[in-house]
Amino acid sequence: MEGSAPRNAVPPPYTGGQVATGSRLGLLGNTGVMDSPFSTSSYTDRWISDRQAATVTEALALDPSVRTATNPGGQVDSLFIRGFPVGEGNSGEIAFDGQYGIAPNYRVFTEFVERIEVLRGPGALLYGMSPNSGIGGVINIVPKRAEEDLTRLTLNYASASQFGGHLDLARRFGDQRQWGLRFNGSYRQGDTDLDKQRREAFVGALALDYRGERFRASLDFFRQQDTLDAPLRPVLLAPGVRLPSAPNGRRNLSQPWEWSRVTDDGALLRAEYDLTDSITVFGNLGGSQTEVRRLFSLPTIVNALGDTTSTPGNATFRIERYSASGGARARIATGPIGHMVTLQADAYHEQQDRLIVNGTAYRSNIYQPVLRSEQAVPAPGRVPRVSTTALTGLSLADTIAMFDERLRLMLGLRLQRVESNNYNATTGGRSSAYDESAVTPFVGLVVRPWAGISLYANYIEGLSRGDIAPTTAANAGEAFAPYRAQQYEAGVKFDLRRAIVTLSAFQITRPTAELSNNIYSVGGEQRVRGLELTSSGEITPSLRLLGGLTLFDAEITRSGTAAVVGNRPIGVPTYQTNLGLDWDLPWTPGLSLNGAVVLTGRQQVDTTNTVSLPAWARLDIGARYRAEIAGRPTTFRASILNVTDNDHWAGVASFGTISQGAPRTFLFSVTADL
Repeated sequence: MEGSAPRNAVPPPYTGGQVATGSRLGLLGNTGVMDSPFSTSSYTDRWISDRQAATVTEALALDPSVRTATNPGGQVDSLFIRGFPVGEGNSGEIAFDGQYGIAPNYRVFTEFVERIEVLRGPGALLYGMSPNSGIGGVINIVPKRAEEDLTRLTLNYASASQFGGHLDLARRFGDQRQWGLRFNGSYRQGDTDLDKQRREAFVGALALDYRGERFRASLDFFRQQDTLDAPLRPVLLAPGVRLPSAPNGRRNLSQPWEWSRVTDDGALLRAEYDLTDSITVFGNLGGSQTEVRRLFSLPTIVNALGDTTSTPGNATFRIERYSASGGARARIATGPIGHMVTLQADAYHEQQDRLIVNGTAYRSNIYQPVLRSEQAVPAPGRVPRVSTTALTGLSLADTIAMFDERLRLMLGLRLQRVESNNYNATTGGRSSAYDESAVTPFVGLVVRPWAGISLYANYIEGLSRGDIAPTTAANAGEAFAPYRAQQYEAGVKFDLRRAIVTLSAFQITRPTAELSNNIYSVGGEQRVRGLELTSSGEITPSLRLLGGLTLFDAEITRSGTAAVVGNRPIGVPTYQTNLGLDWDLPWTPGLSLNGAVVLTGRQQVDTTNTVSLPAWARLDIGARYRAEIAGRPTTFRASILNVTDNDHWAGVASFGTISQGAPRTFLFSVTADL
C-alpha cells in the first residue's frame, strides 16, 4: 500500500509550496490527497509565512469551507466549517499532531506550526469525539520538526504600531543525525488598529525528536501568552431590535480599563516502534493547562440607533486537559488484496474551574463609544470547579487496497463513552451527571480509474455530547445519549501534477434538543447540504491559485416550534467564496505580487430568520521580494488586508453573538536565514 505516506513523515508540498500532497487522517495516519475519501487541505509553513498569518484562523482566510465567527481583536478564535461551529465555548477543538487536549485552548499562534490540516466533515472515528462536540470538520496542526540545520530570524510590523520578532532554530545531531531539536520563540507588542487596544504576545516552543531504524519518538513543549488591553467583544442583539449597520471597523466598545490575559502551557510525548516490517505499536501522552484572567463585558444592542448596555465582569478560568492514546498498525497482504489495520484506544479528561464577579452596567454606542470611569471590580476570591469531562474510545479501522491500489475501501468502527459532571459553584456539590456510550461507523471508498482522477465517497458520523434536561422542564435531570451527526459525501479530485482540484457534494444532519410543551427532548434537526469546490497549485510556473466556492442549502428540518421549520440555521451563509492569486513578475526576478478576494453571503442571526447579516466582501493585496543580502537568503513581505476598509458584520456564533469585521490592516515583515 505505497499510496499512504508513512505515519511519521510529512507529505511533500505541491509545486508552488502553498498546500501539501497529503495530510493526516487521524486514526488512518498520513494519507495522500488522491487516496483519501475526504475533502482535505494541508496548508504549509510557506503559505503561513507568505500570508503573514499570526494565528491559525488568519491562515485559513482563503479556505472556502471555513469562516470565522469571532472578532480578530478579541480573546477567542472560533470557526464555522461546512456550516457548523468548531471551537465555540471553553473546550479547544484544534488537534495537535493528531491529538486533542494539547493545543492552546482559545487561539493558536503559528510560530511553531509546520502544517495546518483541514478535514472537512465529522471526524469522530478518525480523531475521536471533539471536546466541544464540533462536527463540521477537524483542524489539526503539525508542529515544526528539525529537518535540516536552520537559523531564521523574522522581524515584523502590524498597524497601528505593533512590532515583534521571531527566531526559528533547528539542528540535527548524532552520527546519523538521528536526534533533532527545533526551537521557536517570538514576542510582539504595541497598539493595534482598534481604538484603545494594545496587545502583547509571547510564544516559546521546543520540539525534540529521535529517528532510529525501528524506534521513533518526539517531545513537544510550548508556552503561549496573549495579553490584550481593551479586548474587542462581539455584541448581542436585544429581542425585537433591528440590527443597525456595521460600525467603523476601528470602533471598540470595550473600555480602556478592560483587559484579558490568557496563558497556555502544553506538552506531548509520542513514540512508535516497529515490531516487524509490517507491525508497528505506538503510544502518545500529553496535556495542557490554560489560565484566563480578564475584566471584560458583553455589549447588547438595545435599539436601532446602536445604543448598548454592558456589564463588566472580573473572571478567572482554569482549564486542565490530559489525553492519551495507544495501539497498533499492521500491514497485511492476502493475495492481491492489501490491508492496513489499525486498532487504537484513547482517553481525554478535562476539568474546568470558573468564577465571574460582576460590576455595574454602563451604556455606550457602537458608532460613538462612550468612555466610562474605571470600575474596581474585585477578582474572584476562589475559583470553584464547574465541570469535568471524560471521553474514552476504542477504534478499529481497515484500509483495503485492490487492483494495483486503484480501489480502496476503508471501514471503521468506534466505541465512544462520554462521562460528564457539572458542579454547583456555591456548594461544590454535583448538580448533574452524564454517562452514555455510542458506536459510530465509517465507510470510505476511493476509485482511481485513470491517472490523475480520483472518485471518492464516504459515510461518517460525528458525536456531540447529549444534553441534560434543565430544571425548568418537567423531565429535569434526564440525560440524553450522544447526538449522532451523519455525513454523506461524494466527489471527484483532479491531480493536474502542479495543482489539485476537488469537487464535492455533501449532506450533514445533526439532531438538536429543545424545550416544547414543558418537556425537554431531542426533537429538532438541522441539515446542511452543500456543493464545494477547492483548488490550489500552479496555473503556470509563475502564477499560483488558492481558493474555491461553497454553496449552502441549509435548513431547520425538525423543531417543536413549527414556525421555524424550513428556516435557515444561525450563521450558515447562502454561499462563501475565496480566490487568491500569487504572481512572480517575469521582468523582476524575486518579486511577487498577490491578491485575494473573500465573499460571504447573507447569514441569519436567529432561527426565526427575522434578523440577518448582509453579504460582505473583502479585498487583500500584497507583495513579496526574495533576494540574497550579504550572502543570506532574505524575504521582504508587505500586505494590506481589507484594502477598501469595508465596514461589515463578519459573522455570528451559533448562540447569537455578532462580530464586526476587521478594518484596513497593514502588515510588513523581513525574514533572513543567518
